Amino acid sequence: MSAVSFDLTERLTWPFFGPEHRTLARLVTDWSARHLTAGHGEGRAEVDARCRQFVTEMGKAGLTAYCVRKEHGGALTDFDSRAICLLRETLAYHDGLADFAFAMQGLGSGALSIAGDVQLQQQYLPRVADGTAIAAFALSEPDAGSDVAAMQTAARRDGDYYVLDGAKTWISNGGIADFYCVFARTSPAQLRADGTVGAQGITAFLVERGDPGFSANQRIDVIAPHPLATLRFENCRIPAGRRIGVEGDGFKIAMRTLDIFRASVAAAALGFARRAFDEAAAHARTRSMFGKKLADFQLTQAALADMATAIDAAALLTYRAAWLRDTGQPVTKAVAMAKMTATENAQVVIDRAVQMFGGRGVVSGETVERLYRDIRALRIYEGATEVQKLIIAREVLK
Repeated sequence: MSAVSFDLTERLTWPFFGPEHRTLARLVTDWSARHLTAGHGEGRAEVDARCRQFVTEMGKAGLTAYCVRKEHGGALTDFDSRAICLLRETLAYHDGLADFAFAMQGLGSGALSIAGDVQLQQQYLPRVADGTAIAAFALSEPDAGSDVAAMQTAARRDGDYYVLDGAKTWISNGGIADFYCVFARTSPAQLRADGTVGAQGITAFLVERGDPGFSANQRIDVIAPHPLATLRFENCRIPAGRRIGVEGDGFKIAMRTLDIFRASVAAAALGFARRAFDEAAAHARTRSMFGKKLADFQLTQAALADMATAIDAAALLTYRAAWLRDTGQPVTKAVAMAKMTATENAQVVIDRAVQMFGGRGVVSGETVERLYRDIRALRIYEGATEVQKLIIAREVLK
């Protein structure tokens, strides 16, 4: 790792944070500096093994406990979006795959935490908290990404079981998860008055890795490698007791889950951007050019100024959104603004860092090259930038 720093001291004085957040920030910063060194091999087997290892180690360190409520082995009485954001920003700064592994523990089990019955929660959530079970969130389909109402995967009741048929794709932790929170239609889609299809009739279920009729064998390789797969359900029978919530509430449960964790996508983008900025600043101070250091040139200084400002603007939006959520205030617009701004700004910051490195910036294995690949997906998943713009506009026009 380059000789760069990660210091949250100034930002932790912002009124969004309490003493518990400052304590957590020190814990995860120290842990990450000791345990995370990005840049390992990126073959499927190694990526899968690293993800499992990260979950195990973060469980032992008490980090994954922030993904679950205290009554089920978690760290806090309720979800704390600011804590989750601080964790993701710090992990992403050091290693994007570690951030991914942490985030999926929360997103993958969120529906169960929100709406599962007590027996189901007690069976699975303590293992999420201590890192002994890996969770996944299965919502997207080949023809139903941002348009959740287009979902085709179906579930029908058969006595004491539900039978699932269909496919899910772009599922993170696909192939390595121990259980999946899966969303399927239990009743047909209904047309609204304006001719669009509603999202009613969707229900959430918990599917285990070994359930008959379930497979996660079709892996998807992307530019920033992580476990990603298409899931298939062919007459997949699961006990009715593994339904999460009541029939027809699946869309609401999914949106409530995303509301808790969407701000943390912005936080991960912040972590990537801060690392790129630190790498660029360190490089500019030491790189000799035309008898000067790169940092002596006004063009370099202007670029660093733009980068620093873009990062702080995104940070303010991100932690405002997290604070609003934690204090029970309306959060839809704020989270969309944070997610859009942080991911888009991070893309620009990282691109400038690559440019500042010149030819080195596109060499495989360089930190800024890895960050360039890491950031791209964040502008798409959990609501693409274009979707965030629609959400913001809708809220403004209300």
